[in-house]
Order: sequence, then C-alpha cells, then structure tokens
Amino acid sequence: MKATRRILLVGLCAVLLFGLPQMLSVAAGNSSEATSWSSARRDASGLSPAPETHKEAIIQVFGARTWGWRGNFAIHTWISMKREGANSYDRYEVIGWRARHGGNALVKSRGAPDNHWFGNAPEVLATVKGPAAEKLMNRIEAAIESYPHKYDYRVWPGPNSNSFIAHIGRAVPELALDLPPTAIGKDYISGGVPFGSAVSGRGVQFSVLGYGGFTASPVEGVELHLLGLTLGFDVDDAALKLPGFGRVELF
Repeated sequence: MKATRRILLVGLCAVLLFGLPQMLSVAAGNSSEATSWSSARRDASGLSPAPETHKEAIIQVFGARTWGWRGNFAIHTWISMKREGANSYDRYEVIGWRARHGGNALVKSRGAPDNHWFGNAPEVLATVKGPAAEKLMNRIEAAIESYPHKYDYRVWPGPNSNSFIAHIGRAVPELALDLPPTAIGKDYISGGVPFGSAVSGRGVQFSVLGYGGFTASPVEGVELHLLGLTLGFDVDDAALKLPGFGRVELF
C-alpha cells in the first residue's frame, strides 16, 4: 500500500511540474492566429543580413512556433549558412510531410534563411560569423549528410525537425547550441541510442527514445525530460526551462 501511494505521489508531482506549465502556456496561446496556413506569413523577418552587403561567412540557427495548436507546445527549427562572398544562403531543415510514403524529409533550399514559419516570427538560437563560421561549414554539412533519419519522421517524440538540428549541435560543439524546451524532439538521440552528448555537444544526456531522461551540461544546465517535455534550470543564464513557455530568465 505504501509503495502504491509513493508511486501515485510521484506521478502527481510529475503531472504538476511538467503538465501545469504546459497547460498555462496553452491557455495563454503562443501560436499564430492566422486562420489558414495558406495565408499565413512566410516573408523574411530581417534577422539575416543581406548577402549583397554582408560578405563574410555566417551560420544561423532559427526556431519559430509551429502552425496551429501545435505551436502552443513546440517550435520548428532550421539552420541557414552563407559562405564568404556567396550571393545566397543555404537553408537546411526537416519537413514532416515530405517523409510520407518513404520520401526524404531533409530539405535544402536557397534564398529564404529567416522567413516567418506559417505566421510565427522566428528567433535566432545560435550565430557564428566570419572565419570561425567558414571553418565549421564543412563539418556541419558532414553532420547533415550523416543524419540517419532522413526518411523517418514522427511529430512526437521524434525523430523530427528538432531532432535533426540537435544532431548537428551534438556533432559541432562550437555552435554551443542550447535548444529551448519547446524544441520537442531535441532529446531523441540519433539512432535511438540511450546515451550521448548533450545537444550543445558538451555534457551528457540519457534518453529513452525521447520519451524521458535527463541532461547535465555546462551549456544547457540541468534538464529533466518526460514525454517530450523539458523542465530544467540554466545556471549560467539564471533561467528556468519550462514546458510550453520555453526559457524564462529570472533576472
């Protein structure tokens, strides 16, 4: 009887800690209010410098709330790169519908590095510029090529678009990529293995196929994962990591 009560108590605490922030986020409404995906904004946000005037190399990782009700839970992430002197950006992302019927979900496109994602404004999650960026690009391209889930996509708990960007972060620690809690799927380690480095490439992570686990890292701080949701504390930035809300700075 005591063991049953302990299990129920632990379950209740988990629901409160992970579920309550997510429910409050849904109530607040964090996604686009556009009535149709076809009419939602897809224009440039102005977060990427124009290649005509910005000649040096640049790497940017972006995240934006997903379309519709899912935006109250998760973001979509992608990476854009421009080599020194290039006239356009190369953008890489995983798009779920393309994996239907065995298709390749990994997309490479040009000309739109920082656009709104179906009505939701993006934010920059990581930036590297100049010679440092140029040195990383071959490794990033190798990580993209080695991603093992190009034809395998699951909205939850992964592998998905955020699992893809997390794969790059683990392979290239110089990006110091700290994906927010709303990047559901980031905790699915490529290949489905239980242990690996944290998304930043520094520290350790344990994950049971993205359903649960933990992260300990000098970049991300300490995170607990449950059913794709993240609860944690970033020591360096003094910020809470909450389901639905993402990062909440304390000072």
